[in-house]
Amino acid sequence: QVQLVESGGGSVQAGGSLRLSCAVSARSFSTIAMGWFRQAPGKEREFVAGISWSGGNTAYADSVKGRFTISRDNAKNTVYLQMNSLKPEDTAVYYCVGWTIPEVITTPPRYWGQGTQVTVSS
Repeated sequence: QVQLVESGGGSVQAGGSLRLSCAVSARSFSTIAMGWFRQAPGKEREFVAGISWSGGNTAYADSVKGRFTISRDNAKNTVYLQMNSLKPEDTAVYYCVGWTIPEVITTPPRYWGQGTQVTVSS
């Protein structure tokens, strides 16, 4: 069974930074694409960032390009999301996600974490 556990959320002022981590218990971790989604109050969940099995390919939502960086450490079964220059509109619950194939695709991820709250105040 695949489990995803996020950490690193919290409250920060606009312009600040946070680093989210996602520990994954899956033997197949190093062979699957991983990513992050988020859901703000009253809004639908949206894609934030994705990374291929090797880390060689990444994808970002336009709203976070240049500010967020996704990375992974396959030796530690962990995915990270470095968030810089945070804005109030980044406030949301952030979910770590995993697909069942090596590359990020547009179909919904198979695996989801419980989520971690990120709050950015102005």
